[in-house]
Amino acid sequence: MPARERLPALNTDTPPQADPTAAAALAADVPTALALLRQGELTVHGRLTEASNAALYCTVAHGSLSAQAVYKPVAGERPLWDFPDGTLAGREVAAYELSAATGWALIPPTVLRDGPHGPGMVQLWVEPDPGAEPLLALQDPRGPEEGWLPIVRAEVEGGRTALLVHHDDRRLRRLAVLDAVLNNADRKGGHLIPAADGRVYGIDHGVTFNTEDKLRTLLWGWAGDPLPTEALEVLARLAEQLDGELAERLAPHLTAAELDATRARVAGLRGSGRHPLPPEDWPAIPWPPV
Repeated sequence: MPARERLPALNTDTPPQADPTAAAALAADVPTALALLRQGELTVHGRLTEASNAALYCTVAHGSLSAQAVYKPVAGERPLWDFPDGTLAGREVAAYELSAATGWALIPPTVLRDGPHGPGMVQLWVEPDPGAEPLLALQDPRGPEEGWLPIVRAEVEGGRTALLVHHDDRRLRRLAVLDAVLNNADRKGGHLIPAADGRVYGIDHGVTFNTEDKLRTLLWGWAGDPLPTEALEVLARLAEQLDGELAERLAPHLTAAELDATRARVAGLRGSGRHPLPPEDWPAIPWPPV
């Protein structure tokens, strides 16, 4: 039996619930969060059954500090035709490192470490703010409302058509830029987490950094638009760091060719000065989208 099938199913009766405010505060305190994730003892409560790869809901505790986390062991990764086996956990960590280098803090603190089921990615769990304004919506197919940007027309109940839209939001726009650099092949709506402190985090970055164009996302609202000045400034810093310290942090998780492709994507974005357009030879929107 493959290792991933031996991992536990989620027991919804026992896992402790993360407090949205406390989780957001810890995620913003990056040094404390990283120390907890690296040093803390992991207690697995069970498997998040909607995840395609093994994603285990855990408590991580060290001394008087504890929090909820997601642990994705390499042993639970399913083989993919377009990504080398056993590399998804490392890609999640590489995505976090690159996000941290932008200064935008768009991915929760993430580390690679050993755990109860072997080496894997451990990421701080950020509980969504139940009072947050929605980031996605279905609207009249004739066009988006003010403050919203179109994604795609979708069929809804009763055979009706609606327009799937995302908010014209600076936080989402930063994520769109990050995804273009990461070459994120799976930016679903469920991967957008509004935190209690007003931040928006992106999660699930295992299928990133491919050398071929794989960008699939719901955040196409700015496609072809000029990049904001802050994005161009961030890209300039990334270009410099990808020839130095950042490259050293990414190298254990990516191949030399993948690092070169990341540099090329940064250079391409800087050269065009615009958000990328949807690919013509690759599905532009992940399935399911949310």
